[in-house]
Amino acid sequence: MVMGRFKQFIAELLGALALILLVHAQDQSDFISIDCGLPENSSYTEWQTGVDYISDAGFIDSGINRQISTEFKGDLQQVWSLRSFPEGIRNCYSIKITQGSKYLIRATFFYGNYDGESKLPVFDVHLGANIWDTIKMTNVSVGFVKELIHVPPLNYIQLCLVNTQRGTPFISAIELRPLPNSTYVTTDGSLEPFWRVDVGSESNLQYRYKYDVYDRIWWPYNYEEWTGLSTSLTIESGSSNAYRPPSVVMSTAATPINDSASLNFNWEPEDATSKYYIYMHFAEVVKLKANQSRSFNVILNGEHWYGPYVPDYLWTSTLYSKYALTSTGGQYAFSLVKTENSTLPPIINAIEIYSVKNLLQSETDQEDVGAITKIKSTYGVKRNWQGDPCAPQAYSWEGLNCSYDGYNAPRVISLNLSSSELTGAISADISTLVMLKYLDLSNNSLTGLVPEFLSQLQYLEVLNLERNQLNGSIPAELIKRSNSGSLLLSVGENSNLCASDPCERKKKKNIVVLILASVVGLLTLSLTIAAILCGLTRRKQQDKTTAVALVDSEPNVQNRPLESIQRQVTYSDLQRITNNFERIIGKGGFGTVYYGCMDGIHVAVKAFSPSSSVQGYQQFQAEVKLLVRVHHKNLTTLVGYCYEGANVGLVYEYMANRDLEAQLSGHNSNILSWQARLRIAIDTAEGLEYLHHGCKPPIIHRDVKTTNILLNEKFNAKLGDFGLSKIFQTDSGTRVNKCCWHPWILGP
Repeated sequence: MVMGRFKQFIAELLGALALILLVHAQDQSDFISIDCGLPENSSYTEWQTGVDYISDAGFIDSGINRQISTEFKGDLQQVWSLRSFPEGIRNCYSIKITQGSKYLIRATFFYGNYDGESKLPVFDVHLGANIWDTIKMTNVSVGFVKELIHVPPLNYIQLCLVNTQRGTPFISAIELRPLPNSTYVTTDGSLEPFWRVDVGSESNLQYRYKYDVYDRIWWPYNYEEWTGLSTSLTIESGSSNAYRPPSVVMSTAATPINDSASLNFNWEPEDATSKYYIYMHFAEVVKLKANQSRSFNVILNGEHWYGPYVPDYLWTSTLYSKYALTSTGGQYAFSLVKTENSTLPPIINAIEIYSVKNLLQSETDQEDVGAITKIKSTYGVKRNWQGDPCAPQAYSWEGLNCSYDGYNAPRVISLNLSSSELTGAISADISTLVMLKYLDLSNNSLTGLVPEFLSQLQYLEVLNLERNQLNGSIPAELIKRSNSGSLLLSVGENSNLCASDPCERKKKKNIVVLILASVVGLLTLSLTIAAILCGLTRRKQQDKTTAVALVDSEPNVQNRPLESIQRQVTYSDLQRITNNFERIIGKGGFGTVYYGCMDGIHVAVKAFSPSSSVQGYQQFQAEVKLLVRVHHKNLTTLVGYCYEGANVGLVYEYMANRDLEAQLSGHNSNILSWQARLRIAIDTAEGLEYLHHGCKPPIIHRDVKTTNILLNEKFNAKLGDFGLSKIFQTDSGTRVNKCCWHPWILGP
């Protein structure tokens, strides 16, 4: 008897020593443990788990470090600090990982009344190009943990916090744990934990690292119809079982109180389309006598699923589904039923259940991502360019338009960096954006030559280099494409740039005449000079006035040729773009506005009404001529125009949220927040400020009202309808009145 107890003591001692050796032998070199909001260059070792945490400063360049209230600081040091994001719609962490490896990704959120407002926020979390989940905090002192077993397709992951206007996003900790690729294999999708439990737990404690080599979190679970079994000996996991549930978890098990009963557990699916994978871990914890046996079958929804199964003594075996489980009966009901020859009821030690999470949206093409990231770095672009450039589509980077083709990677097809304070040469990284159709680098301080590589962008249709400090000659291929009409080229107001080689500069008051091909062919230099002189003579003969209209006042104005300032389209093009003017999205004095799609981009087509007066034609020409001069993020962009006799139309970028009047209307169920109203007011003011002070000479809109303040899908405001606008010459002493503010922008 004494010898038996001594042997048991030795076995327990050896088990404890084995656990100590295992803990010390574990290597955290592949762990990524980030304490969000920890001061830069700080680190520490968490006392309970021994996990080494580092600051998040090297993974993100936005947000504010905050601390939870002292009263909520418990044992988990990694939630004492956090990073909040009061600015920007989407803020993203970028974390390098081993491409092709499987990871357990864990994000922790603990509010702890860090802001002193006791207002629990709701916000979204994205993983790369896909939404992961909505984080809805329900208690000031209770944390929220999200996990995902996932194989990132790239050598980095981007974890993004998205402001959904329901409180300030924040995050407490991010942890990545590598897993063997042979574990948690799915036919499609990633795995989100639904249930991971330590069955029959006697300690009622959670277990993770150091006990679990993969740092999974195991929750204690007991059921009133079950009773517990346990052992103090070590439960081994052989090399063939890569799941390696912790010995401390496997050392306890549950069995039915009634020896003849089955061991049952079930769950309800989250929705009718949910699919699940299950992992059941077994180990015999009782040394059976010669006349004892334990054998059982596994039944799923009344059908035999596996068995008979006999658990091994002190040895872990894992039974799992190779394919996703689906149910037509509304629930998943498992029963472990002992066989006829078994003298003992079934047992189970641990259960893991995961739901399938499909992340179907592809990240942007990696060559495009690399190019646009380098462009951002080269120019120090001052925009909230974080996360995937194109996806999700609703959060694509400002100034980018992308193509979306099913599950294929999005491609950048439009880049607008107008008025972005760019300096230096035109970046060679632009040449990597091989699908580019539209490139606007106007109104910056770019220097140097117009590079040859722009000619190699075979899909480029619009190139705007106006108002820079470029010099030299324009590449011959660009001029050739401009002459053929396949490229709309704008290079005005680059004082040292000319169209041929050698470049000849004029010496009179820094005036350089640059001749580009237009719809009527190439004009000679002498004709251009003659036209200028003629225009100057005629202007002297006119009444001296400080205000000059954008259009002439002759009654036959509709027959005067327009400059080739944007892409010209035919009337049949307008019919095709609008699907024969199928969908009306607005009406005005000029005509009707239709929804359309042009080269894969949503557009709005303002079609001229033949019954309009000469003034309507004048407004049409005024708007076209003005929009080619102005380029600003808060002014609507002219994509193209149609000018075929009485068939006149303008093609604009599409504004998904219509105009401000529609948003403020009592018929609109969505009420704009004060933050959104203020942003719209600021956007409008910046557009007006650009017209008044950024344009030389200044431009006065003259028709600022709610119907002319348009809103895109992100509720960014842009001024539209420039038909009544005028240029004002201020050098002769004319005063341009400041624009007063209107209460309707911030009104009810």
